[in-house]
Amino acid sequence: MNQRVLQEVALRYFMEVVRAGSVTEAASRLDVAPSAVSRQIGRLERELDTLLFERRARGMTPNAAGELLAAHARRAWLDVERVTDEILALRGLRTGEVRIAATEGFAYEFLPSMVIQFQKKWPGIHFAVDMFVQAEVARRVRDGEVDIGVTVSLSSERGLNVEHRHPSPIMAVMALDHPLASRRLVSLAQVTAYPLALPSKASTLRQLLDISCSRQGLQCDAVITSNHLYPLINYVSECHAVTFCGEAALRRRLVEGRITAVPLRDREMNERHFEVQTLAGRHLPEAVRTFVSFLREQMVEEERLGLRPPAG
Repeated sequence: MNQRVLQEVALRYFMEVVRAGSVTEAASRLDVAPSAVSRQIGRLERELDTLLFERRARGMTPNAAGELLAAHARRAWLDVERVTDEILALRGLRTGEVRIAATEGFAYEFLPSMVIQFQKKWPGIHFAVDMFVQAEVARRVRDGEVDIGVTVSLSSERGLNVEHRHPSPIMAVMALDHPLASRRLVSLAQVTAYPLALPSKASTLRQLLDISCSRQGLQCDAVITSNHLYPLINYVSECHAVTFCGEAALRRRLVEGRITAVPLRDREMNERHFEVQTLAGRHLPEAVRTFVSFLREQMVEEERLGLRPPAG
């Protein structure tokens, strides 16, 4: 086997096909001819003496050998980034970049606030914070496209290391003058007696709600739905409808006094967990390592002071 092939253009083209799912789309992203991509994939397969993809009518999917090669490439490139970062640190340059994928409840207010606090001490560290659904957060961490995932999870994810985890219950969100607003706890049976403003069916939160309502024989019909959280929050602030989310997404609005959030007593609504995720087995660059430690310390301090933990 010619192992130099694993460090050349062919590998870059291979990874783009893995990401794009087809030679044509990969060629478009790389701004080269599809034939050039096909030649490089063919070269890799000849050098490694194995097929790397399952060819299908609608594209290409890496087979077991392709998955192994993709994992090697991701780790190799991440190691290059880490070494570069550590060389800069040796020269006394307190710089670096932290790439974060987060679900909506964390991306809007919780993470920007944490980044501001962090940059007061380490102003040379730059951040990229992007918002995705929960499954996409996990995928991007696993594929090395981001350094950290900040999300909620119902179960452990393959290939990920959980740097910090704690309960992240779902709460019922309503206007201050809602008939249920003064309750210490409410149940879904009580809440579903009122109009509901619900996330789209693709969200894990909605799926949990539907499962719990179905188990209890409750109607869970929405008067309004949205694939974003904040239109729903704004909607319930001006009527007697109810929506659902975690506390982190509500902190500023709770302080502003437009809405309130009441914990739900239903078992399923208390089974989510807040997680800070990184790629399993990866040696994190210094800037990423430092921010992960900072996040963990902030969470532990909030728990010590008895503050409600973030729940996106």
